[in-house]
Amino acid sequence: MTFEKNDDKRRFHRIFYHTGAVLTGSGQTYPCKIIDLSLRGCLLDCEQPLAGHTDALYTLKFDLSEEISISMEVAATHADANRVGFKCVHIDIDSISNLRRLVELNLGDSELLERELAALGDLAEQADH
Repeated sequence: MTFEKNDDKRRFHRIFYHTGAVLTGSGQTYPCKIIDLSLRGCLLDCEQPLAGHTDALYTLKFDLSEEISISMEVAATHADANRVGFKCVHIDIDSISNLRRLVELNLGDSELLERELAALGDLAEQADH
């Protein structure tokens, strides 16, 4: 799987959050490690190259604790060997609440988080038009 790198300026701060995760899609399961996260996507280090089509959707799942997990539907945006960047296509309300709290704790700035949430809302509105 090969993608062009997109060098546009990021509108969302990434937090470094290293943990194991499972990516499923295209009939396969990929154990991976999260390198970083944002409200809009993530960068993963997969144990094996993705075998899906470039437009395939995947489900990413990882645990924050024994009781709290995050699940999101993602699409690959770029790949460099086994490191793959994904954008979030869909996330349920519980998962986005948990992700928001994780980002807020790591940013340490609730105003910055609010700006990022507003930017996320702007992106959703643009997609609807």
